[in-house]
Amino acid sequence: MRPRTVQGGSTLPHEQKAQNPCPFAAQDPAMAHLDHLDHLEQQSVYIFREAFRHFENMCMLWSIGKDSTVLLWLARKAFFGHVPFPLVHIDTSYKLAEMIRYRDALALEYKLTMVVGQDEATLAAKNSFPDRFAANPGMSAEEQAAERTLCCSKLKAGALKATLNGTGVRRRLNLTTGQYEIDADRTPYTGVIVGARADEEGSRSKERYFSPRDKNNNWDVGDQPPEFWNQFKTDFAPGTHLRIHPLLDWTELNIWEYIERENIPTVSLYYDRGDGTRYRSLGCGPCQSPIKSTSKNVADIIAELKSGSLRNIAERSGRLQDGKHGLEELRKDGYM
Repeated sequence: MRPRTVQGGSTLPHEQKAQNPCPFAAQDPAMAHLDHLDHLEQQSVYIFREAFRHFENMCMLWSIGKDSTVLLWLARKAFFGHVPFPLVHIDTSYKLAEMIRYRDALALEYKLTMVVGQDEATLAAKNSFPDRFAANPGMSAEEQAAERTLCCSKLKAGALKATLNGTGVRRRLNLTTGQYEIDADRTPYTGVIVGARADEEGSRSKERYFSPRDKNNNWDVGDQPPEFWNQFKTDFAPGTHLRIHPLLDWTELNIWEYIERENIPTVSLYYDRGDGTRYRSLGCGPCQSPIKSTSKNVADIIAELKSGSLRNIAERSGRLQDGKHGLEELRKDGYM
């Protein structure tokens, strides 16, 4: 199957989870015909609806990558074609142009409430990693790693915090003009739906479906509620900021199989376009690198993953800012 695109543009189960991700599948004979993707889909839809039922002032993060786009697809299924909360994208200004075109084209097509946040002060001061590296190209590898992490803490984690709590400028897409305008609504988002998967990266395997943060969005990894037998804690103290993870038990292979089954549009950056490389995980242009791969469509990627040729290559190995502990430290500080 050819990937649907917009114009212009060893897996581990989550700890302490029942093997069957659908809480009622084992008891309901009517569900016996469902395959594994069906069960994952139903579990995710269930999480969406539980979150919407229990929490106010929610939003959903959309990074424009494969996982959060599957998350968007599931949200539309959960609410019958409508997404009843804003989608938030943190724009570092260094995303590849195709990603931004894809974001806006899909937002207009689906009539989404699309909100974009950005650390405009850091960009104006030219205090990002690309700016600082341009001024000092002789940086050592260690200095570059430290600068990349610092840049992410500002343009991603800091901008995300400011956008969520309403202290930063929010820009909302005008569905009539296709332009972004300053959003007068500064109400804090206290429930945030995120497309994190437990198998993607070590720190994300420590998450829960309903994962609390403190009032500053900081994550205490050691203070997470148990989730046994599909029983989820949804009663949290006032002031708790919550992250909700409907894709937690999905794997990279599941994501691509679902994209193929549902014919979900994705950016062409995921596919080999003739040079024998493709991106496996998408981020900022200066801080990502492609992998060697000749997969030209979704079916090719599925076959590649099933072949085991990528088993010893981390999915985020091309994300240069992660480093040894970089992503977990960023996530403790509020990054998704």
